[in-house]
Amino acid sequence: MKVILTEKITRLGNIGDTVEVKTGYARNFLLPNNKAMRWSRENVALFEAQKAELQARHENAKKAAEAKVDAVKNAKMYMIRQAGDTGQLYGSVSSRDIARTLKEIANVDVSSAQVMLGAPIKSIGAFDTKIALHPDVIVPIKVYVARTNDEIEALVAGKVLTFGTKKVEEEAPVAEEAPVVEADRVESETAEVAE
Repeated sequence: MKVILTEKITRLGNIGDTVEVKTGYARNFLLPNNKAMRWSRENVALFEAQKAELQARHENAKKAAEAKVDAVKNAKMYMIRQAGDTGQLYGSVSSRDIARTLKEIANVDVSSAQVMLGAPIKSIGAFDTKIALHPDVIVPIKVYVARTNDEIEALVAGKVLTFGTKKVEEEAPVAEEAPVVEADRVESETAEVAE
């Protein structure tokens, strides 16, 4: 479906661009949220009449986002979660959790879609992510996930946390010995059959 963008959309286009998108994306997201209008000669003329207003709205939204940059950069994103002895979380930290924490700490209201996390965080550590306050205003932040405040302080200081290294080393030789024993048993069975 051919649409005219009424708002800048990352990886799609700027205000006024005519783009071809999938019908479902246009009907379910772009058109209901007033981010685009169907392409037609009448809508092109309508867009040209509204272009100055749309660009002014875009600039105002960008200025409002730039005003929040310092609050987001200075937010201390420390998350205490339960984890096992290996450092794996029992749950995960999602973009929704980060958005909620940012609202509590910095009083900056963002949706989970604005948190550019990629995949949920499933282990203890320090993670880099970005917050898209506006398509033109993207702020990098660091998220610290640990079991206790002491571990968070260690992560902030740049220390590397290690978990259960002795247990992993003890289990490794056992896994290597098992196939050797299996191979000896198979050789003895074939020798008995040959006799």
